[in-house]
Amino acid sequence: MRIEVKFYGDVAAVHLSGKFLAGGDGPFLRQKVKELIDAGTRKLIIDFSEVPYMDSTGVGFLAGTHATAKMAGVRLILAGLNAHVRNVLEVLGLLRLFVVEEDEAAALAKLKEPSTGSEDSGPASGKNPKAKKRA
Repeated sequence: MRIEVKFYGDVAAVHLSGKFLAGGDGPFLRQKVKELIDAGTRKLIIDFSEVPYMDSTGVGFLAGTHATAKMAGVRLILAGLNAHVRNVLEVLGLLRLFVVEEDEAAALAKLKEPSTGSEDSGPASGKNPKAKKRA
C-alpha cells in the first residue's frame, strides 16, 4: 500500500493507494496518524478512493483511528469509499461512527463548516448510507 499525506491549510489528507491487507500497513498507518495528531492536526481526511479492497487490518486501523481522533478532539472524515469498503464497514456496524463524504473535495468543504460536535457520533454530512429515496 502507498501512503501520501497532503496538507490543505489546517487539514491533513491521508491518501491510501492499493489493497489494505494484513501485514505492515495497519501499524504503519496508525503510527502515521498518531504522528499527525501529535503534531497538532485537528482536521483529518482519510481518502480511500484508490483502495479497491480492505480486510480486517483496515477495519482495525479505522476503529483505532476513530478512537484516537475522538480522544484528541480531531474532526475525522473518510472520503472515496468504494462499494466494497463501505459494505465492510456497514456490515460491522462501523459506518455509523464516521462522517463519510464522496471525495476529498466534499470532505474539505465539510471541514470548512463549523464543528457541530455531532461528528463524533456518526455521519454529520446528512448522507445516510442506509436512507432510501422516496418518490
